[in-house]
Amino acid sequence: MEFASLIAQELNLRPNQVKEAIQLLDSGNTIPFIARYRKEATGELDENALRSIVERLEYLRNLEHRKTEVLRIIEEQGKLTAELTAQIHKAQILHEVEDLYRPYKQKRRTRATIAKEKGLEPLATWILAQAPDGRLEEEALNYINPELGVETVEDALAGASDILAEIISDDANLRKRIRATTFRLGDIATSSKKADERSPYEMYYDYREPVRKIPPHRILALNRGEKEEFLTVKIEVPMGEVLRLIQAVYVKNGPCASVVDHVAEDAYKRLIAPSIEREVRGELSEKAEEQAINVFAANLRQLLLQPPVRGRVVLGLDPGFRTGCKFAVVDDIGKLLQVGVIYPHPPQNKREDAKRIIREAIEKYQVDIITIGNGTASRETEEVVAELLKESGIHSEYIIVSEAGASVYSASKLAGEEFPDFDLSLRSAVSIARRLQDPLAELVKIEPKAVGVGQYQHDVQPKRLDESLQGVVESAVNTVGVDLNTASASLLQYVAGLKPTIAKNIVAYREENGKFAKRAQLKKIPRLGEQTFIQCAGFIRIPGGENPLENTPVHPESYALAENILHKAGFTLGDLETRPAEVRKVIATLKAEELAEEFKAGVPTVKDILDALQRPGRDPREDLPRPKLRRDVTHLEDLNEGMILEGTIRNIVDFGAFVDIGVKHDGLVHISQISQKFIKHPMEVLSVGDIVKVRVLSIDKARERVGLSMRDIPENAQVSI
Repeated sequence: MEFASLIAQELNLRPNQVKEAIQLLDSGNTIPFIARYRKEATGELDENALRSIVERLEYLRNLEHRKTEVLRIIEEQGKLTAELTAQIHKAQILHEVEDLYRPYKQKRRTRATIAKEKGLEPLATWILAQAPDGRLEEEALNYINPELGVETVEDALAGASDILAEIISDDANLRKRIRATTFRLGDIATSSKKADERSPYEMYYDYREPVRKIPPHRILALNRGEKEEFLTVKIEVPMGEVLRLIQAVYVKNGPCASVVDHVAEDAYKRLIAPSIEREVRGELSEKAEEQAINVFAANLRQLLLQPPVRGRVVLGLDPGFRTGCKFAVVDDIGKLLQVGVIYPHPPQNKREDAKRIIREAIEKYQVDIITIGNGTASRETEEVVAELLKESGIHSEYIIVSEAGASVYSASKLAGEEFPDFDLSLRSAVSIARRLQDPLAELVKIEPKAVGVGQYQHDVQPKRLDESLQGVVESAVNTVGVDLNTASASLLQYVAGLKPTIAKNIVAYREENGKFAKRAQLKKIPRLGEQTFIQCAGFIRIPGGENPLENTPVHPESYALAENILHKAGFTLGDLETRPAEVRKVIATLKAEELAEEFKAGVPTVKDILDALQRPGRDPREDLPRPKLRRDVTHLEDLNEGMILEGTIRNIVDFGAFVDIGVKHDGLVHISQISQKFIKHPMEVLSVGDIVKVRVLSIDKARERVGLSMRDIPENAQVSI
């Protein structure tokens, strides 16, 4: 609890909010459960605030553990002082603790340790004192010892200088000031190891930018260029500024001043600068990775929460050239009806035969929508589909969908269990068909980092990325809720409190005993105890269950309160299903504050119950814009500068947004072209899946790139294509 006040101050929250949140978390409650069902305790902290508390709490606890360890080690050396103890306790970041620990850390054999072995430490101490009347060479003569390898005055002074350099390098306060100066005045400077080679890093072959200004995505680009050996990256700092910092602390007037001045420069160049550069670049990379993870997480959440297209029969196409295009037809609830392969492209070129096969499948199963994966041969396959729709007069429509992760799913154990007799490529076609019907239910089967939205996700720490993305999937699943009688184990495992083993046990119980009629039946599941039931129950939905509240976000612990509110409004539970419009109309007039006072309940809980009673069975994704369906294809050659097009936001990065406008490659709207007003990040105004109008700014046919703008487009502007 000692961290509650500090975290509250950092996150601009009330200490009591943080204290309650920490207590709930330490008691084993999940973040989705606390955010939804313990609003009174936390003052309505949302999931983002709770995850920030968890992250900061973990850091502070690890920091405290490290302080304890450092204090123990220094005390065992007999060098711990009251002043040093206070400094370590006061440190608020890990760097400060490590800087204070540095002089006491067990070092590998250095030039300074060799000099100490030669008995030169007292000479170094004497020089550092810089006595005004001292005679340097006379003092150094006292340390000549051929047996230890100190044969001359120069040897003695060189060894003492090495010891002094290490003393200066280990000065915690000095390192802190030099680190700050590096951030303030340093430049990131790059050069090319392969200046005559073309690469994605050409713009960085001779590049310079202030450390304090460089954006996160550029840090990751430079890191990758360095890793792939195209770039040399270094931090350059004005030498004079740094030396003045060191001289102000260590150089005094007197006969030793020139020696200490020389040592200061050596200490910086040889010991401090490389170390500080690693630390600064590490910190920049850490912040850049954090930003990349945040962008990926936000994009993933938006992708997972895309509105489902329910009640439609879908034909999914996984495009390919040599190996053909795999297709799968699924019915309106995702049940597989047919799979097959067509070969409309080179080398087979069976275009007409492919159209015949697809037309027969469409007519046989009354296919409403065709989904086409956006990978290799996607646009060529789109042309075939558009031709078929135009020639045959079929009223089906098609849409290009992201196939990212489909191959990962098809090779997974889960896909093997679901379709044991199918080739991997046929499994991916099923995934492409289903992800339009219910993106969330299908995408949770795929490792989150394989979903393909974000920036530089392959350049960040896998563990940190996985933790963040798992949290996003968990949040999305619990925001929507899960149908207990249809959900797969892969979806159920993301429900608050449920683990993969319990999720499989639920499915096994359902298959053996039939559909669930009420949430309380979950208590019969092996390994699902009372605490787990409390965590998961509110996020489970049972359409057509014994109690209509089973199909709402109302938690079983609040069923009595919900019934009281219904009775207050003049209704019964049965009226939720038989008279929903009347219930909605009356419930909308009730005041949460008055009901909370009457029934001795929390206002936030009452508000949530009122909302749930007005829209039982509501899927929050239904309020979002539907995906854009097509009937004809667009080519790059069809575009002209100035055209107004309509497209779908596919991905958002720090520097802009990529928009699917129907051509082979997504167009880019640079951040400067997104809004009339200044924005710091595209996510302030855009989300993955948004349908937007854009104007064509530039067309680079050689590189197949299209520059777009969202600025200065009238609301009533007509779409050109």
